[in-house]
Amino acid sequence: MVSSIISSVRGVLEGKGPDWADVAVGGVTFRVNVPGSSVEMLGPNGDLVQLYTSLQVREDSLNLYGFPTYEARQTFETLISINGVGPRVALSILSTFTPASLAAAVEASDVKAFTGVSGVGNKTASRIVLELKGKLDDDLVMATATSRSDDVLDALTSLGYSAVEARQALTAVNSAGHGSDEATSLEDRVRLALQELASA
Repeated sequence: MVSSIISSVRGVLEGKGPDWADVAVGGVTFRVNVPGSSVEMLGPNGDLVQLYTSLQVREDSLNLYGFPTYEARQTFETLISINGVGPRVALSILSTFTPASLAAAVEASDVKAFTGVSGVGNKTASRIVLELKGKLDDDLVMATATSRSDDVLDALTSLGYSAVEARQALTAVNSAGHGSDEATSLEDRVRLALQELASA
């Protein structure tokens, strides 16, 4: 079962291993399972890190899985919705693929690409391609849109605007059709939002 109680952790990196990281947050250290390909991206111990997390609740355990991007977490939760794909297998898949390359493999019906992942046989690989066909791209679009909006809000609040002001400005930018335009850079969206705030 997926729980949204802990959607992200942001704190000091205390230690890391081949597929885990210890993150200290307010006096509590979380052991977070992470894709092996993401471990080195975290930097040295003592660095401030943020991981987008998914808490997996089982009868006999609680396990926290973390990812460097919102999109990766969204992809992880989509993967574990497939029969036969548990959290550890999904983590292995995301150690091999980025969300974008995974979506490309699914779109190309490249079953063989998945059979090289530990724990994934031909049957599971075929099921992944079949069940994610046409679905993963939609999930990634939604996740990317949310992530892009969060980046704009973070930039505005770091400039001293309140969360309410930032949200209102972003809503105005999105209503004008700029927020969903992939060609519009973060800097341009922040600039447009600042123009909205200046004219308010």
